[in-house]
Amino acid sequence: MIGAILEALPVRVDVDQLVADLGSVADPDQAALAMVRLLESDAGSAAVLAEPGEPRLRALRVLGASTALADHLIKHPEHLGDAAGGADHEPGAVVDAVRDLSGRAGAEALRVAYRRQIVRIAAADLSAQDPLEVLPQVAAALADLASAAIQGALLLAHAQVGDSDQARVTVVGMGKCGGRELNYISDVDVIFLAAPAPGVDDAASMKVATHIATAVMRICAEATAEGSLWPVDAALRPEGKNGPLVRSLASHREYYQRWAKNWEFQALLKARVIAGDEDLGAEWLDIVQPLVWDAGSREGFVDDVQAMRRRVEENVPAASSDHQIKLGPGGLRDIEFSVQLLQMVHGRADDRLRSGTTLEALRALRDGGYVGREDAAALDRAYRLLRSLEHRIQLAKLRRSHMMPADERDLRQLGRSLGERGEAARNIVQRWRAEQREVRRLHERLFYRPLLAAVAKLSSHTLRLSPQQARTRLSALGYRDPAGAMRHLEALTDGVSRRATIQRTLLPVMLSWFAEGADPDAGLLAFRQISETLGTKHWYLAMLRDEGSAAQRLAMILSSSRYAVDLLIRSPESVALLGDPSGLVPTTRDQLQARFTAAQTRHEEPSDAFASVRAVRAKELVRIVIADLVGDLSDVEVRKALTDLTDAYLDAALSIAMRGAEDWIDTIIIGMGRLGGRELGYVSDADVMFCYRPRTVGTDGAPVAQKPLDDDAPSPGQRAADAMTTLRKGLSGHGPDPTLELDADLRPEGRSGPLVRSFDSYRSYYARWSAGWEAQALLRARVVAGESGLAEDFTELINPLRWPKKGLDDQGMREIRKLKARMEAERLPRGADPRTHFKLGLGGLSDVEWVVQTLQLKHAHRVPALRTTSTQSALDGAVHADLLARSDAQTLSSAWTLASRLRDAGVLWRGRPVDSVPSDHRDAEGISLILRRPRGSGGGLAQEWRQCARRCRFVVERLFYGEGGTGSSTGFGGPTGPAGTSATSTRRGAPRRRP
Repeated sequence: MIGAILEALPVRVDVDQLVADLGSVADPDQAALAMVRLLESDAGSAAVLAEPGEPRLRALRVLGASTALADHLIKHPEHLGDAAGGADHEPGAVVDAVRDLSGRAGAEALRVAYRRQIVRIAAADLSAQDPLEVLPQVAAALADLASAAIQGALLLAHAQVGDSDQARVTVVGMGKCGGRELNYISDVDVIFLAAPAPGVDDAASMKVATHIATAVMRICAEATAEGSLWPVDAALRPEGKNGPLVRSLASHREYYQRWAKNWEFQALLKARVIAGDEDLGAEWLDIVQPLVWDAGSREGFVDDVQAMRRRVEENVPAASSDHQIKLGPGGLRDIEFSVQLLQMVHGRADDRLRSGTTLEALRALRDGGYVGREDAAALDRAYRLLRSLEHRIQLAKLRRSHMMPADERDLRQLGRSLGERGEAARNIVQRWRAEQREVRRLHERLFYRPLLAAVAKLSSHTLRLSPQQARTRLSALGYRDPAGAMRHLEALTDGVSRRATIQRTLLPVMLSWFAEGADPDAGLLAFRQISETLGTKHWYLAMLRDEGSAAQRLAMILSSSRYAVDLLIRSPESVALLGDPSGLVPTTRDQLQARFTAAQTRHEEPSDAFASVRAVRAKELVRIVIADLVGDLSDVEVRKALTDLTDAYLDAALSIAMRGAEDWIDTIIIGMGRLGGRELGYVSDADVMFCYRPRTVGTDGAPVAQKPLDDDAPSPGQRAADAMTTLRKGLSGHGPDPTLELDADLRPEGRSGPLVRSFDSYRSYYARWSAGWEAQALLRARVVAGESGLAEDFTELINPLRWPKKGLDDQGMREIRKLKARMEAERLPRGADPRTHFKLGLGGLSDVEWVVQTLQLKHAHRVPALRTTSTQSALDGAVHADLLARSDAQTLSSAWTLASRLRDAGVLWRGRPVDSVPSDHRDAEGISLILRRPRGSGGGLAQEWRQCARRCRFVVERLFYGEGGTGSSTGFGGPTGPAGTSATSTRRGAPRRRP
């Protein structure tokens, strides 16, 4: 091939330099062949091709990238200088080329002039140091050139159509031509407008305008000796192909105001006058542009646009989907639809977004805070690459295509044209696939973000409220202090910072979301406090804007739960959980153990270690609260999650407290009450006991007796006491989490006994002094932290006490009844209503638990299912063992569950313990909404609880006190109580209160 070139050249050339120049183009073989053909057809081309330098390189780049343009240059060698010369393109030259022509000569001149400018654009494009950098200029040049070609075709059409002066005709560019981002070869989407010339009848002018429009389409598309340009597509006009080709302004106005669908306004976003009567075009734009920017608030607009994108994707043939640059997943349409939807939703109130050019609009969305900087940069980069791929593929043969080639040679040429060397084919495919994946990820996050649908539901008027109108709207939404809310809004949105800009986007929607909670004022205040704390964190507002329903969930949480607000203000970074896909899933016990271990082992000082594990607990507690409020956790799952968290927390705290003592003693923490039963609520105390045992072998395996011991070394008991003191101190005081109160009153001898006992002391005490109530308390005892061997031994020690082999005798039952009666009489707080108190009231938690525990004391020795610390599990076990009627168990379970949930919901709402159904309507409504009841149902909570508790108390009196018993199915020995004890004699020692 080089020899053929040298023979065709009339002068000697530097062969090495020529080879090097050919080696730098997309396809050296193709360039060399085209060079030979060009020299054979036109000897004058040697003046350009024989001389080394930039002009020859520019010409060779065109020849090596496009066989179609090579054919054009061979046919029109006078245009080789346009490829080599580096002159800017001149769209006006296309119009000038046909100004005095008509008919076939005009059509061919139009094509020649058009191709000449394409050569100039392609040479500049192919010679750019960074093709992706110049893409916007290339696409704009192609669009302007197409506009000039339409203008030239319009001149030729006027020359062909008789009486053409009777109509004013305007051509509006749509799609990529309208947006000044056209491809090398593409349909040119247009809409034709017409108006009668002065003194001309409307019908006559429309007929003439239709002839002109038809001629324009034919002139551009028909084949001539110089080929064709491209199809002119008018399918985006009103009513599409079924509608008239040309319409008047009045007809357009009526159609767009009355009949246009949502997708048509999306298409009009790129509309631009490209040819014809400019005044007529300006009038048309004045009609349609306000409609375009109000379309985002039309009913179902966001859903329609999203559905359209899905339909486009579904209609891509499966065989070609994997090679699609434009229509497939991760293609150009993903970027364009995402940008356009964001524009049309937010552009109603922000005219900076009103650009028909994708990259300009993307920059405006970035600068306005609607898209994150990193996301915008990724989409910009991907769009440039995908469009550059499309350009190079189309340029090769000047054929319309949006498909990546499958042929290795074509891929290699494509890669080399975009700067790849070496394994160019593989490299360009890898670049494309990487951008495709990133585009799809961002598209799914931006295009389907819930915030879009919420903003779209707000009217354009709402987005631009004056201060007085805003106060009125706040009052209508249910804010009790609109003036105070305005102060919060002003503080959040004041200024021109990116943070304020994003807040101005979020808050119009979030105000409505706050109003869905029971206390929107508190929600907005909390949002301001958290935003001011996290305002400098780039992820915070980006998460609320981009991540799923994070903003809506945060609004609901802040306006519904003072407890959650307190937790988030203590640990504001925990807000990030709302943007974490696993943020609403409670952490497993093993994961908790690992996180606490990692936290405490990072610090040598116990105080720092305690602070670290408290920070972990704070975040995990926020996770549970958020999952409870806006997730799918059941009541059982909430209690389990809280218990797992407390178990792991105490285990980590014990490890810290035992530092320096682990060689001398083993320790355990025994959970009692709701902790032992795995039934913790949000503010449940941790009822515990502490036990230690001297070690015989140290952690290093050496006998403890052989370790050196100072005369003043503490005894094992003192070491244990010091460790527990350190533990209690480390868990107390102000911190990132609410203080966990450790209550050790259930230990042997209660408050009078030592805080920590040795295992031998426990064994001795339980053998000699243990009271009946202690056996009952031990029913819920469970080792929650500490050394496993001691835990097993302690459990074996207490099992015979809580599950006595002979069950519960008559005397024991009488004592339990007396103790229960005394509790009802003495422990109910002063002024508390026994009908509404969740724990100690009639039919409350205590009633259910005492019935269950009595069944366990009596039957657990022979019914394994009753050997559990869980109230609900014990109820199920009693039913399966025929010790309790299923209906009675359901009544007891319903009351216990409702009381537990009401207590937890009360804590979430008020931020402190709630022991009774609140009498205040706002409190009752807040609790009701947390329970996910319909708005306005708070007033029925008290009645619901009283009815449930009354049914429960009836069952408790019958089962526990023996009144109206129904035989052995009660599990308590018959209708008269245990072993023939009459109900009268039982009541004599245990006075009752009726509901």
